[in-house]
Amino acid sequence: MSDKLGPLMYGKRNEQVFLGKEISQQRDFSEATAQIIDQEVRAIVEKAESTATKILSENRASLEKLAAALLEKEVIDGRDIDGIIGGPESDSKKTDPEPVKG
Repeated sequence: MSDKLGPLMYGKRNEQVFLGKEISQQRDFSEATAQIIDQEVRAIVEKAESTATKILSENRASLEKLAAALLEKEVIDGRDIDGIIGGPESDSKKTDPEPVKG
């Protein structure tokens, strides 16, 4: 699924059973189309890599805090993670008013 190729499937899969299950593919498209498929797959993977790198870079401080906590405790749970990186649970604790004692 890409802008160039659209929502189409290329290649037919035939399942044949012989000493287990084997999957073979028939190529029902040209070499030029195969090259476009390769280019599109590469573009999708490179975009995903770029997005992942950006997310990791933007959140490096949180990742380093998590790494330090894991080195200290070896095991942390969701509450620990929320407390370390300021997730939803820790935010609700900050905004909830203290109960009135009286």
